[in-house]
Amino acid sequence: MRRSLSSLFLVVFLICMSGYIKAQNKSLKVISLDSTKALHEFFRFKEGNPIIISGHRGGMVEGFPENSIATFENTLRHTPAFYEIDPRLTKDSIIVLMHDATLDRTTTGTGKVSDYTWEELKKFRLKDPQGNVTEFGIPSLAEVIEWARGKTILNLDKKDVPFEMTAAIIKEHKAEAFMMLTVHSPEEVRFYLDKNPNSMFSAHILTPEMFDRYDKAGIPWSQIMAYIGPNVKPENQKMYALLHSKGVKCMISAASTYDKLTTTNERAEAYRKIALDGADIIETDLPIEVSAALGI
Repeated sequence: MRRSLSSLFLVVFLICMSGYIKAQNKSLKVISLDSTKALHEFFRFKEGNPIIISGHRGGMVEGFPENSIATFENTLRHTPAFYEIDPRLTKDSIIVLMHDATLDRTTTGTGKVSDYTWEELKKFRLKDPQGNVTEFGIPSLAEVIEWARGKTILNLDKKDVPFEMTAAIIKEHKAEAFMMLTVHSPEEVRFYLDKNPNSMFSAHILTPEMFDRYDKAGIPWSQIMAYIGPNVKPENQKMYALLHSKGVKCMISAASTYDKLTTTNERAEAYRKIALDGADIIETDLPIEVSAALGI
């Protein structure tokens, strides 16, 4: 009888937990893609498409550390967004998320990430943008990939992880439908395409000369999203024309520029100007503010 009651309790508990998890997921404004074709289409330029928000390192909000699952989830409670994140390698070759090569600024640890094993890094806590220590730990890339499935898209910046390892972990987790790779040249794109012909890229294409390099290299434009710089400027119009003619969405990053303005109103006006300039994607440290400013 005790065993039966225990089994019944377990079933009820699992049902309740399943409902709780579903309710939690429903509260998130997700970007859910089920194929590389859907991923390519998501970044395909079409007239009248709404602005897309990219959360730089997830976002910078008090109480929520950069490059953490807690921050990713907090942002998705306010707005759909994809995330630019920073993979780094531990001493024992585990890929974790950390923007800096050192731990000091964003964690309770000190020294280089690469001097610690993954188990050693687990004892440290992450700090929020104001330097307050939080309850959150450093996540591994594998953990973040599994969390992101069905919720968002991850854009992996290039830090100290070898290209081979980056390609391998995406393949291992069967994550091609919601992963993209930051690249700085057609040669880097070609490396990944040789590993997986369906890869999606966030490419630095800031000039007509770089556009021509990609075009002449025969890189498939259907798998490119283009970062064109951090500022609204007249030169952007030529880049929009060139890239939009190939069906490529263009991104301006406000992280190092307009996110630094003093007041919320100043920042909101700047975000609206980026949209009016012709950008399709705004990368920002403040995705929740951008969403509010643009009514997303």
